[in-house]
Amino acid sequence: MNLAESTFLRACRRQPVPHPPVWFMRQAGRSLPEYLKVREGVPMLTACETPDLAVEITLQPVRRYGVDAAIFFSDIVVPLKAIGVDLDIKPGVGPVVAQPVRDAAGLDALRPIEPDDVSYVTEAIRALVGELVGTPLIGFAGAPFTLGSYLIEGGPSRHHDRTKAMMYGEPRLWHDLMDRLAGIVLEHLRIQVRAGASAIQLFDSWIGAVAPDDYREFVLPHTRRIFDGLADLGVPRIHFGVGTGELLGLLGEAGADVVGVDWRVPLDEAARRVGPGKALQGNLDPAVLMAPWEVVERKAREVLRRGEAAEGHVFNLGHGVLPGTDPDQLKRLTDLVHEA
Repeated sequence: MNLAESTFLRACRRQPVPHPPVWFMRQAGRSLPEYLKVREGVPMLTACETPDLAVEITLQPVRRYGVDAAIFFSDIVVPLKAIGVDLDIKPGVGPVVAQPVRDAAGLDALRPIEPDDVSYVTEAIRALVGELVGTPLIGFAGAPFTLGSYLIEGGPSRHHDRTKAMMYGEPRLWHDLMDRLAGIVLEHLRIQVRAGASAIQLFDSWIGAVAPDDYREFVLPHTRRIFDGLADLGVPRIHFGVGTGELLGLLGEAGADVVGVDWRVPLDEAARRVGPGKALQGNLDPAVLMAPWEVVERKAREVLRRGEAAEGHVFNLGHGVLPGTDPDQLKRLTDLVHEA
């Protein structure tokens, strides 16, 4: 199949499709026995830096589910590690930063990223494009607010209190940090597209912690810089965050072509909040997949029905696949969306 005819790329561009395309955030990962097998004894960042492994893990859900897009197997902290930030992904915890960035001196650790810093990313994406043929590959990165939160807090945080303390109390330092991170993220995404990624997704996982006025002042200019800086590449740009019901219009304003919606806001209401000129992605609650199939089917049909209000709809979950999910549920769900 010609990539240009891909239902995923067409839906992202708000063009007619025979059925909504479907892929799942975290479709590659702990819910798959084949993933657990190849990852046995291999630390997360080592897997991300090993092209053969990244290729295999990216392909696993495409083979098993027949989804309409692959998403590159990596992690949002990879570009930070690549430029020398001392961090590790601790099982059961998440990214942990050895020396948190809390002053101007800490910014010195954040140099621009070069293609050679992530040559393993380029190698893996080129190999994947050859394997995937007509299935688009989504490249991705973490947004400056979310990456900044890990750097400032030193790891995952429930309340993002240190992050917000810098944002409110030291706005100049905050904007310098966001500016540094936006440059790194933009180049990391451009590297992925140049290697062959057909679309990109910017994950702002923790942005739901920010009020709309603060988003507009402290976050929007930096996110917009990233999306503007990708415009010349001509690939669909997706923006996703969690707990973003109050921010959906602003997420669209930041410049994405597709706004990802978590499970909290029905898609017809999300279409109203985002406004015209955007496609939507989402948004079945991942926990629904733990229920019996008849519940999954009913809830999925409801998402599809509400998704008709959008100018383009990419079916997805409202966040990542949960580790305990039965892969058979995801296969049946993929088939259901295709048949719908």
